[in-house]
Amino acid sequence: MYSRIEEAAARVRPVDDSLIERGRAHLDSRTKPVGSLGRLEELALKLYLIADSGPPRVDPVRVCVMAGDHGVVERGVSCFPQEVTRQMVGNFLAGGAGVNVLARVCGAEVVVADCGVAGEEFEGAPGLVRRKVAEGTADLSRGPAMSPQQCAEAVRIGLDMADQAALEGVRCLVTGDMGIANTTPSTALFCAYLGMDPQTVTGPGTGLDADGVSRKAAIVAEGLAVNAEAVARGPLDTLAALGGFEIAALAGLVLGGAANRQTVVVDGFISTAAYLAARAVQPLVERYCVLAHDSAEPGYRTVIEAMGERPLLNLGFRLGEGTGAVLGAHLLRCAAAIWNEMAGFEDAGVVTAGG
Repeated sequence: MYSRIEEAAARVRPVDDSLIERGRAHLDSRTKPVGSLGRLEELALKLYLIADSGPPRVDPVRVCVMAGDHGVVERGVSCFPQEVTRQMVGNFLAGGAGVNVLARVCGAEVVVADCGVAGEEFEGAPGLVRRKVAEGTADLSRGPAMSPQQCAEAVRIGLDMADQAALEGVRCLVTGDMGIANTTPSTALFCAYLGMDPQTVTGPGTGLDADGVSRKAAIVAEGLAVNAEAVARGPLDTLAALGGFEIAALAGLVLGGAANRQTVVVDGFISTAAYLAARAVQPLVERYCVLAHDSAEPGYRTVIEAMGERPLLNLGFRLGEGTGAVLGAHLLRCAAAIWNEMAGFEDAGVVTAGG
């Protein structure tokens, strides 16, 4: 059942840390004080290691927006009705969503996968991937959101999309999501993988008031309790019990991208839950991933501190879709350009410090 996922996880290879000294020497020889471009230099070095000593490359960039619905929406955990998921998929395909606008500015392609949106199949359209597993998950607060078979099928969507992107020469994958109520399964996954209290992680999502957040936290706690046996079995059974079709597909995208030595830029709250699931399956994916931004969801800071991560940006984003990750991908482009295009002291005829 999980064999394809396990095979992909086994294909993820460590980067060669013996190249770090050479990479730092290259950056230090550019016409600037050592370390003066801060985290941009860290990104350039990360890209160099991913490229396995080749010149860092980021383009082409592809945004993969995974869409799915959630049975837990029936518990009142979102201010928006479920049909908005379907409506937003249409908006993505028409090019009118926030991620479409930012992707156009940043020169990135957007594809949208129906992983489990409620309702009939979407009509074929450019950029649409039709891989519906089911018309939304079950209610995680009353039992498993997905069967293990459904979860494996959803993860394979991401694996297949990463492989197809690699065949088409895509070097950078950007994670995006759409699914009304999906902050609830994401919160449950954070709590399960990191051993956190739902009251600490749960936030307003689409705009719940304080009472709504408290009820949502209680529903997450119910889900953790009813699915405790599945959570104890391991990371993939945890994902099946508490996740969603789009979250599982994003976990597959992270695993597949890392297996293909593609750079993966991780968006906010939902995408980070998917990344955490992939990291629980194969810790080495961390070396191929960059967290783009601090989500404005109140519990996110606690989560990323527990994960030992440092997102690149803090712009108050909480939209999802891949909006923050598109901007993160553009920063990666800047890092690659510094490596590839910035003159060295000798070439530019510039005296080094102390020279």
